[in-house]
Amino acid sequence: MQLSPKEIDMDIKEILQHLPHRYPFLLLDRVLEIEPGKRILALKNVTYNEPFFAGHFPHLPVMPGVLIIEAMAQAAAVLAFRTAERKQDDKTVVYFAGIDHARFKRPVVPGDQLLLRAELTRSVRGIWKFATQAKVGDALAAEADLMCAVRDIE
Repeated sequence: MQLSPKEIDMDIKEILQHLPHRYPFLLLDRVLEIEPGKRILALKNVTYNEPFFAGHFPHLPVMPGVLIIEAMAQAAAVLAFRTAERKQDDKTVVYFAGIDHARFKRPVVPGDQLLLRAELTRSVRGIWKFATQAKVGDALAAEADLMCAVRDIE
């Protein structure tokens, strides 16, 4: 499968081919841009119907920071699979291997549109490292350096 240098607009059906996550843990709605081997820009529409808002927090709903990190990681995983020219299957899993320099700059609330950026900074023997950001409009909501391992399972 030959990839063009820059692909645009992956819909949810294509995203599901690259991630094992399903509702309620799938945190990507669309990929707006992807440059295999380099970067990805994905979108998460944050709605009041998200299951976590019922308890976080009922009087002031805020998207949990760990789920913002997870959304950035899911975008990075799509980039890793697309770069490796692989699709997700029952024999492959992507694990977190590290989270460094995580910072949260603003709350993410219902109605926000989360723009998720991941840039591949290194890939060696199935270990992938990414610089990631989550923004709402031009405002930085979170950033982190993420490391993940793509592993075959039995």
